[in-house]
Amino acid sequence: MKNTFHKGTNFLILALSTLVLSFIPCYADTNVSPGYMCSPEADNSTTISESFKTNLNNLLDSLAANVLQSGFYKAAVGKNSNKIYGLIQCRGDVSPTNCANCTNESIKVALHNCTNSKSAAIWFSWCFMRYSSEKFFGTWEGGSVGIYNQTDFDDSTAVLKGIGFMTTLASVTPNQLLMFQTSVLDVGQSGQRFGMAQCGRDLRRSDCGKCLDGQLVSFGTSVEKLRGWEIYGLGCSMWYHDFQFYSNISTPYSAGGRRLWHGVVGVSMTVLSTLTVQAVL
Repeated sequence: MKNTFHKGTNFLILALSTLVLSFIPCYADTNVSPGYMCSPEADNSTTISESFKTNLNNLLDSLAANVLQSGFYKAAVGKNSNKIYGLIQCRGDVSPTNCANCTNESIKVALHNCTNSKSAAIWFSWCFMRYSSEKFFGTWEGGSVGIYNQTDFDDSTAVLKGIGFMTTLASVTPNQLLMFQTSVLDVGQSGQRFGMAQCGRDLRRSDCGKCLDGQLVSFGTSVEKLRGWEIYGLGCSMWYHDFQFYSNISTPYSAGGRRLWHGVVGVSMTVLSTLTVQAVL
């Protein structure tokens, strides 16, 4: 497995892949973690006050208790140097049960792996959680992690259309109600390709577009000939595969409301021993 990191952030990368390597495809959408980031305090050089830890626990409890209202929740707890800001956002197609489970898994990672950090970002397939002692709501940051199999080359017909397809998806996603969009590309005898994009709901729509475009610029040359890839970022994420990996949605989340699900849950990402994890920070 190849790891490529481009530094330039105050986060310390502690883990970028907990994916299980396998040669056998899994025919269910599964919630795996491409990684997490903790701030440099995690090296125990800085003591975190008990007040901050109490506020963090209260924040995490608040995120878990409120995320199911709309699939997104942000909050701030505490005062002055012990104040902490946090948000949780579930992927736009996952069920309330999976959203709750993903939130709980993210909290476990935060409490176990970032115990002495004032900032953390935790990615899972189904949700993204972040907290910090500095207010970050509405601020676009460009850090991203790309996951792809560098030897799984796609058919030439799909290669010619794939990045253009995702570029179009990136351009329309900011205009959607929840800045979440799925799309299907027909590549003739090569079948179909499925794309999905999502931005943090705290971002401005213009920053959502910049975030998605930035990911394509950073990773485009690495993934343009590949059959499947995923990019996870601090402000947005993108997915591209040759199978339907997302759930069909009948009614999306709306402000103050729930949503309903029906249909098929697609095949999860097949991870091979040549999986590449690339970070652009």
